[in-house]
Amino acid sequence: MDLRVEHLAVSIARQSIIQDVSLNVMNHSFTALLGPNGSGKSTLLKAIYRILRPQNGTIFLDNQNLTEIPSKKIAQKMAVVSQFQQNSFDFTVEEVVLMGRSPHLKALEKLHPEDWQLVEDALEKTGLVGLRKRAVANLSGGEQQRVTMARAIVQNPSLMILDEPSNHLDIKYQLELLKLIRQLNLNALAALHDLSLAAQFCDYLYFLKDGFIRYEGKPNDIITKEVIKDIYEVDCEVSLDSKTNHLQISYY
Repeated sequence: MDLRVEHLAVSIARQSIIQDVSLNVMNHSFTALLGPNGSGKSTLLKAIYRILRPQNGTIFLDNQNLTEIPSKKIAQKMAVVSQFQQNSFDFTVEEVVLMGRSPHLKALEKLHPEDWQLVEDALEKTGLVGLRKRAVANLSGGEQQRVTMARAIVQNPSLMILDEPSNHLDIKYQLELLKLIRQLNLNALAALHDLSLAAQFCDYLYFLKDGFIRYEGKPNDIITKEVIKDIYEVDCEVSLDSKTNHLQISYY
């Protein structure tokens, strides 16, 4: 499912947060939103998955206006990985992951063997097999984030929206999660903080500041010391590691 955003504007409590933002996520690409805190990344994502209503602009999924698509149809194609929210319900990991199949089932329809296989695969991919019977409320923040990712995988989407998906994760699981997103072979749009990880795993980047897209492009073209200085107001040097072919950023 391709995503196209055209001239989007979002205000909260009469304060403009996003202004005239346009972007595309297509061709099974992993695209990142980058920028300092308060730049509008999460607000933009919330407008895309319909938590916030834009004041202006249009969001298209496969060339169809988002407002014209029934919620269940959207849930069958678009999964959201937000930062895990604690709740008072004592669901197990397996039960939460199974919820990802809900958009694909009719009322009172029982789970099929194929549904259970998707759950098994997602638990294995996210390293949660041994925690399947644990209460989610008793897990660490990083483990809860992996549960959220597993639920999204079980949803079997063609578009995934991720808000700081590596938040709370240690380095090992940050790398594994971002590798997994690439391996899923879908369109993904993620708000990220870590420039080095974005450069390593993403196909295309958008830098936001003060609600506007200031720069966009491929990682090796757009991650420069001049761009980083303008967006984050810090000095750095950017180089290419000859062994890994990954960008290296040194701050000073």
